[in-house]
Amino acid sequence: MSATDAVTFWDGVYASRPAVTDPRPNARLVETVTDLPPGDALDLGCGAGGDSLWLARRGWRVTAVDISAVAAERLAGHARSHGLGELVTAERHDLRESFPEGRFDLVCAHYLHTPFDLDRSAALRTAAHALRPGGRLLVVDHGSTAPWSWDQDPDVRHPTPREVSAGIALDPATWTVERADASSRTATGPDGSTAEVVDHILLVRRTV
Repeated sequence: MSATDAVTFWDGVYASRPAVTDPRPNARLVETVTDLPPGDALDLGCGAGGDSLWLARRGWRVTAVDISAVAAERLAGHARSHGLGELVTAERHDLRESFPEGRFDLVCAHYLHTPFDLDRSAALRTAAHALRPGGRLLVVDHGSTAPWSWDQDPDVRHPTPREVSAGIALDPATWTVERADASSRTATGPDGSTAEVVDHILLVRRTV
């Protein structure tokens, strides 16, 4: 499918959802990042923007990117309305074609899944190379299918964090895997319903 198809699809996903003025951050971001000193962060696939706003409130300077212009524009508006416009820069990128510029202390990629052709390992490898020494790459993937997910394929297979790490193929002399496991939690969907879900969590730190 073409890049135009992907943009149309994701614009439609976000346009069909009501604009939440103060979206929630992802639980795995909160548990991982709360004790880290603020710096420069990159939010890949920012979606509704809860992670970016949460980081900005804690002093992080955030570059938030999404393939959907609807998502990016909504987030920019939310950041301004919450007085965080100087800390959040929202950009539209199709990671098959472009990647945001800069060096970062944190890159987070929550549920960066798509039905369209994307070399996700290559995008995450580029993200790891964009880290400063000491910076972390946090990749959180679905380990189960939530009732509200756009992807209800019963045959879908969820790669393990170790498999994701192997696909990124980072040199262990430069990057260290700090966490690679699965964890369950109670999640709340866009419609307010709840369900038990499994997250696959990979945390990689650049050492030099």
